[in-house]
Amino acid sequence: MEGLLPLWKERGMTSHDCVFKLRKILHTKKIGHGGTLDPDVDGVLPICIGKATKVIEYLTDSGKTYQGEITLGFSTTTEDKSGEIVEKKVVEEEISSEWIDQVMASFVGEIQQIPPMYSAVKVNGKRLYEYARNNETVERPVRTAQIYRFERTSSPIWSKETDTLSWRFEVECGKGTYVRTLAVDTGAKLGYPAHMSDLTRIASAGMKQEQALTLEQVASLVENNEIDAYLLPIEVGVAKFKRLDINAALWQKVKNGMRLDYQEFGLSEMPMEEIALFYQDKVVSIYQPNPKEKNKLKPSKVLRNEV
Repeated sequence: MEGLLPLWKERGMTSHDCVFKLRKILHTKKIGHGGTLDPDVDGVLPICIGKATKVIEYLTDSGKTYQGEITLGFSTTTEDKSGEIVEKKVVEEEISSEWIDQVMASFVGEIQQIPPMYSAVKVNGKRLYEYARNNETVERPVRTAQIYRFERTSSPIWSKETDTLSWRFEVECGKGTYVRTLAVDTGAKLGYPAHMSDLTRIASAGMKQEQALTLEQVASLVENNEIDAYLLPIEVGVAKFKRLDINAALWQKVKNGMRLDYQEFGLSEMPMEEIALFYQDKVVSIYQPNPKEKNKLKPSKVLRNEV
């Protein structure tokens, strides 16, 4: 069995939990996921099965879309609703939608983020959440993130009972973006402690909510021998690369991992980025410029050596 499975991860489970359960359901050990989701977050989790595990890194690098909620009035240790409150500030009145939109728009583009203490980022060989659990503080590295779109999707709701203000949002972002931190930083620009009070991932690596299956649905399809019809081909995992179809003569060289001049591929100039090589309509290898040899390309990953 091989292919990509858009899984709908339910809340209360880790991404690793999903992989563990799928290994039993699908009766195969070679399974991985392309992008961790926190236990409190539900949504699309790309799953790679069999040879498709070779494209995990490309899925992880791809863009993601989330829908969630930001709440002003207090911040937490985890930057979401599961943490302990660390700072409070009463929201005494409603904030205009125009101001909120203006602040959110200021985050579109390349931004700098300091990852949350409760995250898997490593510092000096230890993950930040390990420091946090031991009540230790450590200097966190500044990371660059890409925000393609960040928009409010509901009217702000002011609660007199809780002295908070909340609104829904949708964000499209690149690899390594902490949406929790985006919520906190948005609140800071508006002058309030804040946290991410809800989050769902509706798209990841080109896989959408409408395609995603729950673990229960996967188990049912396996039982009825219908799961193959719902697996996406490995080719979906390399969609971000420029495609280049090769002939039988080139295939004999490519499947053996040979370094080749770019002209041999019929290219008019040396490519600056990785390219996906296809033979008989199947992706067989990813080639990249070889920095040690002028005008030559080398394989960065061989995906198939037989078709």
